[in-house]
Amino acid sequence: MKQFYISMLLALTPLFIHAQNTLSGNISDSENNQSLEQVSVYIPQLEKGTVTDANGNYLLKDLPEGTYKLVISYLGYETYSISLDINSGTNTFDYAMGPSAIEIDEVVLSTPFHKLQRENVMKVEQKSIAELKSNGAMTLADGISNIAGVSSVSTGVGIGKPVIRGLSFNRVLVYTQGVRLENQQFGGEHGLGINDAGISSVEVIKGPASLLYGSDALGGVLYLNPESFELPGETSGDVNLNYFTNTLGYGANAGVKTSGEKLKFLARGAYASNADYETGDGTGVTNSRFNEADLKTGVAYQVSKFKTELRYNYNFSKLGIPEEIGVQDNQREPLLPNQEIATHILSSKTNFFFKKSSLEATFGYIFNDRKEFEEHHHEEEGEEHEEEELEEEGPSLDMNLSTFSYNLQYNPQWGSITTIFGIQGMHQKNENFGEEVLIPSAITNDFGILATSHIHFNKSDLQFGLRYDLRSINGEESGIEGDEEYIPSLDKNFNSFNAAVGYRADLTDNILFRLNLATGFRAPNLSELTSNGLHSGANRVEIGNQELDSEQNVQVDFAMEYGNQHIEVYANAFYNTISDYIYLQPTGAFRERDPIYLFEQQDAKLYGGEFGFHLHPHPLDWLHFESNFDMVFGELEDKTDLPLIPANRWNNTLRVEWNTTKGTKSKSYAFATIQSYFDQNRVAAFETPTSSYSLFNMGFGGEIKIFEQNVGYKISGNNIFDKTYISHLSRLKPDGIANIGRNIAFNLSIGL
Repeated sequence: MKQFYISMLLALTPLFIHAQNTLSGNISDSENNQSLEQVSVYIPQLEKGTVTDANGNYLLKDLPEGTYKLVISYLGYETYSISLDINSGTNTFDYAMGPSAIEIDEVVLSTPFHKLQRENVMKVEQKSIAELKSNGAMTLADGISNIAGVSSVSTGVGIGKPVIRGLSFNRVLVYTQGVRLENQQFGGEHGLGINDAGISSVEVIKGPASLLYGSDALGGVLYLNPESFELPGETSGDVNLNYFTNTLGYGANAGVKTSGEKLKFLARGAYASNADYETGDGTGVTNSRFNEADLKTGVAYQVSKFKTELRYNYNFSKLGIPEEIGVQDNQREPLLPNQEIATHILSSKTNFFFKKSSLEATFGYIFNDRKEFEEHHHEEEGEEHEEEELEEEGPSLDMNLSTFSYNLQYNPQWGSITTIFGIQGMHQKNENFGEEVLIPSAITNDFGILATSHIHFNKSDLQFGLRYDLRSINGEESGIEGDEEYIPSLDKNFNSFNAAVGYRADLTDNILFRLNLATGFRAPNLSELTSNGLHSGANRVEIGNQELDSEQNVQVDFAMEYGNQHIEVYANAFYNTISDYIYLQPTGAFRERDPIYLFEQQDAKLYGGEFGFHLHPHPLDWLHFESNFDMVFGELEDKTDLPLIPANRWNNTLRVEWNTTKGTKSKSYAFATIQSYFDQNRVAAFETPTSSYSLFNMGFGGEIKIFEQNVGYKISGNNIFDKTYISHLSRLKPDGIANIGRNIAFNLSIGL
């Protein structure tokens, strides 16, 4: 009997024990053959990486069989990527890195092919949060406006919406934690609803990305990459402190993360508070104050052929809505009108890895609770209201938006051809609980199916794909028929086919060429179809139109890049035609004292581009001069101009770096920037021209050691000369309220 049990145990052993596939090697300097320590060796698709030891050796364990992209990166050296076959058992790969003064080339995560920026067929801009912070950004929306071709529609400093090449709101899709962010994007009275704490980097896809993301990606995508989990066997933590002189704003965030070989965990909490901002002439902008609390956490489990992660983000914001210059104080509690916005984001991403294919399943649930509090105007009929009764009045606007989304992608590998087959969709429910109804309670359902392929040739890449989408919107009746605020019921369906094709080629060792042609679409949102009420901040009544059709666009993108050890030059140009562009048109009528605007449609076109260069001359590798210019023009078919088109902009930055020992994780730096905004005279019928202005910014940062503890610091000053100016994209411009004056930002980062 004993021999029987032993025989059974030996027979079952192969079911529980498998040979572990590993990849190991050595990374060295190509000029002197010295081994390099702390080099990042990373496989993006598996989200698995390590760093080299003191002898330049690395080891990646528990890898699935298949072909994967391997990325080797190190500060001061050229980033290298290669498609590598992982076979059963032991695999080896050594590499000698070549020095480079160019910043590390990162892997693009917003597209599904895991390419480096320079290898990607689509032009994707990527910036780290650390870089945006070094420029003094107060919010995420403020930070991304420093990217060429990207601006922000702002209401003060706490409320901002991204603008990509002249398109904004529901024409720009935001992704966070791998799922689409749904939080009433049509509203200009609140910001992104995402705190930059716990975000590692942002990626911007300029132009239609409907092939990958469906409706609402007609103008582009803002893709927020969450901070990664720690390397196996490591535990780390940090505390970050911020202070802003203009708003007397302070903020802090702290995080911790730990990882074993299979199980990983991270958490980060943040809080920020700001008083009213001051303009260049010292005027406090009443009720521009805002407060925000944020929590992000995540857990992951990974073995050879399977990995899964679950992330959760809670964000609560209290935002004052500035309307006029009034009380001048440094209080932080918002006055009326204001908004309280709570957002819960729960996401799950699971991957299965097979020898010649992989499967990824992403699910998301977002609950957005938006409350707006306003002054209540009671008719004077002898009725008196006690103060206690007034305090008990609830929000005038109270909307709950719940969204469940799914994204399934199957990736078979056929030689040099990588293909993605995908199914995406969402189920969304909007509910009203306040005394006012801006948009009705409604249910929206999306379904999309896509196929896209990437073919890699020796010195070029071809990418193409096709997609079909269906959206249905069913809205409830609101109010009493005949009343001016009545909203009829809604039952609409929209569908669209979209395609994209792109080509990139290395024309020479130094010249890169890209050409992309893509279509996109956007179904009209619930506000455009049904809205019937006052929008605070904009101070206007917007009335929807149930006869609106979907917007459909075709965009051509052209890009050329030249780069060597000392200089980089680029030119990006685009031409975008949009059929049935939806826009607001004033009627000349008023509801009480507020003007009435209607949603209408007309064909439109936008065109422009971004141009720039980066000089870092040898042997003065510590010196950097960067310059970029972006422009966009937009007009309707009747030759009138589109609203909210950013002014042409020219940025020039001189930057120096020191203590630049190769491979160090931190450099000390100092910079000075001049941002020049040109006259914007091409304006819509209800806009006024905006005069040109220039802003001077400067700052420095680095790392010092205090009590044997490394402390990172950043000090940056924006609008150093306290210029009084009004941005063309400021929603406070009609009231003559200027933008923020001089602001000095202080940041400390302490590793634990």
